[in-house]
Formats: sequence, C-alpha cells, structure tokens
Amino acid sequence: MSFKIKRLDHHGIVAGIIDDLQIVPLLDKYLPQDEKQEITPGEAVKGMIMNGLGFANRPLSLSPQFFTN
Repeated sequence: MSFKIKRLDHHGIVAGIIDDLQIVPLLDKYLPQDEKQEITPGEAVKGMIMNGLGFANRPLSLSPQFFTN
C-alpha cells in the first residue's frame, strides 16, 4: 500500500469554511452562468477568495496554474 502526501497549509481550512458556509451554491443561485464556462461563478469566487488571502503570490490570471494541485 502506498500513500501520497500533499501539503495543504491553510487551503483546506479556508476551503472547508467556504464549503460549510455554502458560499458557492449561494452565489451560483444568483449569478448568471454561461454554458461555455468550465466552472461555476461560485467556484470562481471561491478561487479568488483563496488567492486573495495570500495563498499565492501570483496575479489572478495565473490562478489555473495555482489550482492545478
């Protein structure tokens, strides 16, 4: 049996709080969604919150690289 360990730092805590507060479904309920979008508006806002709290030192345009892990 092999295990893979990943370091989450505060990402897991912040993501868990956002999930507990149900921010993503709330935003998805009120924000328009285009069928061309790969993620929902709520998921995009969740990513911006995590990025904005200093978990990455990159501009938002590089967020897809940040969230690949």
